[in-house]
Amino acid sequence: MNNSETKTDTNSAAPKYDFHKVELYWQKKWEEDGLFTAPDMPDSDKEKFYMLVMFAYPSGDIHMGHFRNYIIGDAVARRELMLGKQVMHPFGWDAFGLPAERAAIKRNLNPADWTESNIGVSRETLQKVGISFDWSREVVTCRKDYYRWSQWLFLKLFEKGLAYLKEALVNWCPDCLTVLANEQVVNGICERCDSKVQKKELRQWYFKITDYADRLVDDLDKLSGWPDNVKSMQREWIGRSYGAEATFQVEDEKWNIPVYTTRLDTIYGVTFLALAPESKLAERLNLSDAKRKEIDDYRQEALLKTEIDRGSETDEKTGIFSGLYAINPFSGERIPIWIADYVLAHYGTGAVMGVPHNDMRDKAFAQKYNLPIRQVLKTADGSEISDGEVVTIENGITVNSGRFSDLPSSEAIESMSAFAEKGGFGKKTKQFKLHDWLISRQRYWGTPIPIIHCDKCGLVPVAESALPVELPIITDYLPKGRSPLADVASFTNVKCPRCNSNAKRDADTMDTFVCSSWYHLRYADPENKDALFNTDKANAWLPVDKYIGGITHATGHLIFFRFITKFLSDLGLINFDEPAKELFNHGMVSDSEGKVMSKSRGNVVSPIELMKERGVDVTRLAMYFTAPSDKEVLWSDAALVGVEKFLLNKVCNLADLYDAQNTDLKYHFKKSELTSAEWDLYVGLNQRLKRRQDDYDNLQYNTVIASMMELSRDIERAKAVKPELRNYAVRCLIQTLAPLIPHTAEEIWASLGFTKSIFLSGWPIADPDALVSQTITMGVQINGKVRGEISIAPDAIAEVALSEAKACESVIRHLEGKTIIKEIYIPGRVLNIVAK
Repeated sequence: MNNSETKTDTNSAAPKYDFHKVELYWQKKWEEDGLFTAPDMPDSDKEKFYMLVMFAYPSGDIHMGHFRNYIIGDAVARRELMLGKQVMHPFGWDAFGLPAERAAIKRNLNPADWTESNIGVSRETLQKVGISFDWSREVVTCRKDYYRWSQWLFLKLFEKGLAYLKEALVNWCPDCLTVLANEQVVNGICERCDSKVQKKELRQWYFKITDYADRLVDDLDKLSGWPDNVKSMQREWIGRSYGAEATFQVEDEKWNIPVYTTRLDTIYGVTFLALAPESKLAERLNLSDAKRKEIDDYRQEALLKTEIDRGSETDEKTGIFSGLYAINPFSGERIPIWIADYVLAHYGTGAVMGVPHNDMRDKAFAQKYNLPIRQVLKTADGSEISDGEVVTIENGITVNSGRFSDLPSSEAIESMSAFAEKGGFGKKTKQFKLHDWLISRQRYWGTPIPIIHCDKCGLVPVAESALPVELPIITDYLPKGRSPLADVASFTNVKCPRCNSNAKRDADTMDTFVCSSWYHLRYADPENKDALFNTDKANAWLPVDKYIGGITHATGHLIFFRFITKFLSDLGLINFDEPAKELFNHGMVSDSEGKVMSKSRGNVVSPIELMKERGVDVTRLAMYFTAPSDKEVLWSDAALVGVEKFLLNKVCNLADLYDAQNTDLKYHFKKSELTSAEWDLYVGLNQRLKRRQDDYDNLQYNTVIASMMELSRDIERAKAVKPELRNYAVRCLIQTLAPLIPHTAEEIWASLGFTKSIFLSGWPIADPDALVSQTITMGVQINGKVRGEISIAPDAIAEVALSEAKACESVIRHLEGKTIIKEIYIPGRVLNIVAK
């Protein structure tokens, strides 16, 4: 072979291929040639392609989960380069925030030192993997040249009224000693440390993302390249609903309790009002001292519960009768006012109209406290309403509803809304589940908030010319329940820029998601000292063409960076308002016990040792081949064995079958110039090229590898074929595998006599005249029952058949939750998967 001057011995258990030497040679050459360095602006005569993987938290070296993410993106970038596009594939570090700070504290190290050290280690690891990152565009969010612009972004949001300070109940992690955004709380648990989250009243900074809620929902329809499940999760999280607001006047008082409902057609069935114990409405009730204390105690108990538990339909409902009543604006009936913990202050108005006949939680509450249950709906189709059933708007007819009786629910809602609006006690409106983005953090390791608090002038923004507000180096950075910066007099004590009075800097830092909300834009112009980015450069490179990362970010980062992109578009800085055209969610990597690899769990596997023992390309190939890119991988080192044999004993020896003396680089052949055997080889090759085109488009690299295993077998078997045809087949195989095994592919390509990088050689395109049918349809059995069908070659090898079967949606569905015990395959006849 070209640079290592070594080849494999197919009869030897220990191949002589010096992968370390090959890897070092090609990585150095790629760097020297600037193969992956994108220009400032893409050439006008070339199609651009912006490939982006989510950047890393530098809380330790990369593990197999990161490895999978980055090699999937690497295969995309390399193939796009082969397709002749101008590729930008940058990388950086999400270096501020809890992950890095907690890891540093655990080791008794300063977060800055720990973070920078990890960045160096992880960068070196990624460079050893040979990822095609353009390191000239690297960004590090904890450095001044980056967080200066995070502060600038804050000031622009503040200027537009979209950054504001308010006192409110917030999610509080007692272990991390900081507030958390709703997106950082999973089932009532802190996503970082698994502690039970509490509620605490604090004055905090928010970004008014709710002003963009409609656009964030509506524009999901523009994202045709995003997975439907992510778009559904965002729609549900934003939670836009259309309904009406009705006001219930508190009896003998001059104020109203507003209630939001999507089912105004049930208002005659209201038998109680329920207020959230922590709501401002509950605080406003005119109560006796004894009743106020009772409700205050109940409020404290409620706040100890998670919102998941409080809102559950199955948990027992609790409440306290306030002793007060309100008047139903439609019926004039006196309605008792209760305080109930299943009502949440931040959803709707913090008050719920209890309709036990058509709501299961209301019904459970009414039954417990012996409150009336009044039927106000029947079904349009005349069917019985079973216990636990809710009559839908589509199937409802109003009853016992005064002048609005005997109307279809949809018509009743319209009529009632108009009646309420005319009477001044209601109106049609809409609500969102989405809350404003809480960005304050009571931690040291983050971007300082560029606001000064002045007793005379109020909130004073730091001048843009004074940015960055630098994060000071301190020795006491441990969390205390307030920001450690609050105790640093040299940082907090300042003069007001407006009146020169003594003032205080804001001591909190920003949520790390602020850093990641705009990083995709900074890559277009990472060294700009005068602006967030150059508009022309950003408009030329963006939006991102393909964005790869985990689905865990669906309702956090992936909403935040859409919001900030829209905001910057509104400022006129960019001419697009969605950050990424396509999104791909890779499957997670789990250990052999099925637990997702995580540094916090201590169950990570490093790719370094595997690469030292087996080489980068074998490790890459094993990860690609183990499962489709969007499915979970249960990692085991056993995955390396089969692909290592294929790479070293098959692929590396293809150069021996190549006739370098034959310089006729033909790319297409006519049936008339080939023998029957040659035509079969040519047709099979082109069919695979066509199918693998789709596989690459869908990032299904496991089927690419399986298909190339078949092709290598066919090439080896085809002894008496024209040299130029065999050469063409070998070239196509190496080019098709090149994005997956870049070092080996470059080495073989050079050994065939080519002087330019294989990634500049073009992409093999199928000959449409050779795409005649040579496939059969085979049923896929699970435990003896046919559960799906696949189309494969009659003599397809087991790896191909099984890869195709496991990518079949109906097969995936029937295997869900089962363990595969055995796989039975007879080419052209039987494919049975035994699972339990």
